[in-house]
Order: sequence, then structure tokens, then C-alpha cells
Amino acid sequence: MEVYKMNSYQKEIVKIKHQGREIHGVSYMPDRKRKCPVVIFSHGFNGTNADFAMNSDYLAKKGVGAFCFDFCGGSINSKSDLKTDEMSIFTEKDDLSAVIETIKHWSNVDPDNIFLFGGSQGGLVSALVADEYLEDIKGLLLLFPALGIPDDWNKRFPTISSIPDTVELWGVRLGRKYFESIHNYDVFNHIGKFDKNVLIFHGDQDDIVALEYGKRAEMIYPNAELEVFSGEGHGFSEAGNKKVAEMTYEFIKKNI
Repeated sequence: MEVYKMNSYQKEIVKIKHQGREIHGVSYMPDRKRKCPVVIFSHGFNGTNADFAMNSDYLAKKGVGAFCFDFCGGSINSKSDLKTDEMSIFTEKDDLSAVIETIKHWSNVDPDNIFLFGGSQGGLVSALVADEYLEDIKGLLLLFPALGIPDDWNKRFPTISSIPDTVELWGVRLGRKYFESIHNYDVFNHIGKFDKNVLIFHGDQDDIVALEYGKRAEMIYPNAELEVFSGEGHGFSEAGNKKVAEMTYEFIKKNI
């Protein structure tokens, strides 16, 4: 294992094996013996664990652990297994579940204070997983969650027979599996049971995921709050990301 000693925490490369594949992850754990709360970060479409390095560094310096990972097949730059055309929302859901099942047993993780944070497609995946891990997850944070992915693709491919074998999106090759698995899938029938606190960050200039999805999510959860960022799109500015990191820490403090 590669371990990097930072000023106030340890950064370590972690490999998690499940279902015949391996996940590449990076843990950011405060350099102390006691159990600490932890946030599991799930990146968006074609992202990597590095997308939340700043957030993780910020939290770890304040005594909150973080774990970032590459979804299998989740990016052309992924260090995890699978090709992008083997990935689907549901393979990513399995990956996140495997991460939860692994780190909740770590000696320096407080298993009663595990939080999920997902951005874009990773937000959709985190929302789906939270509904199945009601006992394990303490709180949920969603950054412009791409809850409209099935709606968007079902409009483009309204029937199973209209789905091609492969589609290239933003330089990423997706397989038939990705589209078949979300055919006629209604996200809002599979989220909303999570009854602990939920914090949603969404920009009012998002041209990839309409703000309406963030508003609808706020309504479906029993205890959700939507923070609308003025002038921000799908991918926040440095100032916006800094505010998200600060609000994440405040959310953790309030909920542990």
C-alpha cells in the first residue's frame, strides 16, 4: 500500500475487490487513533477520485475522514477495472455498496457516522444506494445530482430495439448495457425513503441537469434542504467548490 503522510492526516491508496473486479480508491484519514466520521465521495460521469481531492483534504484537516474512488468503467482515466462500455448506473451502485461494506469495518472509522456525497451521475448512484442503506448511512449530500439520466436517454431511445450497441458521449464509449438497464426506469420510485438529513447543491445555470431535478429531490425526501448557487452551472467555480466543502463540514458537524 502506498501511504502518504500529510501534515494532519494520512493519505493512502486502497484497493477493494468485489464481483471479480477491483476498485481503486484513496483514503484521507485524520492521523489519530480514535474512530472518526467519514464521507464517501462518488464522482460524476468520466470523473475520477481526484475530483474530490480538495474536499477530502479540507475535511481530513478538520478531523473528518474521506474516501474517494474511481468507479469501475466510470472514466477513460479510471484506475479501477472494467471498460467504459461495461459500466452502467447499476455497476456503479454495486461499486459504492462494496466501498461502504469495506470501510464501515475499518478500525479508525466510526460506523455510525458514514456519509455519502455524490456529484452528478455519482449523485444519482449515491441517492439510489442511500435508500438501500438506511441503517448504515448517517447523511446524504448531492452535488447537482443527475437524477434525469434515465429520462434523457429514454427520450433518445424510447424502445429497447432503438438502443445501439455503443454510443460515444463526450469522448466516452458507452455500451448497450448502460441504456438497457435504465429503460423505463423511474428514479423517483427508487429514492426518497432515506429519512435522515439530505443536503442538495445545485446551480441555477446548470444546462446538463435542470435545477427542477434538484427541487423535485428536495420535495421527495422527508428531511432535505436545497442550496441553490447563483450563477453556477454543471461544475462549480473555485469559489462555489470552496463553499460546498465548507458546507459539507458544517453538515457533518451538525449530524454526528
